[in-house]
Amino acid sequence: MISNYEFGKITVNGTEYRNDIRITPKGEVLPEWWRKSGHKVDVEDVQSIMTDDIDVLVLGKGKPGMMKASSALKKHLNQKGVELIEQNTRKAVDTVNRLLQENRKFAAGFHLTC
Repeated sequence: MISNYEFGKITVNGTEYRNDIRITPKGEVLPEWWRKSGHKVDVEDVQSIMTDDIDVLVLGKGKPGMMKASSALKKHLNQKGVELIEQNTRKAVDTVNRLLQENRKFAAGFHLTC
């Protein structure tokens, strides 16, 4: 469960992170998420959290929403039948918490600043 998000920090399961993170379908947090192209998320940037059994990938795009999925990632997810939800990070936190309550299989990546 994500209990707090503020510009530059997020708290997941009681642990505060100050760098971008990924969350696996098992709820494991992978800190220090660096993307190959900064504000663009490509297939290889989420490969470590993608499993065959997820049906949703949530991307928290930052407070103003600067981070975006690449067209290659969108195509890849579409081919696998995985829904992509891109939202500013505040809304993405709410979405992830809702998906947890619904017992949905998802993975997520969060950009914490811009």
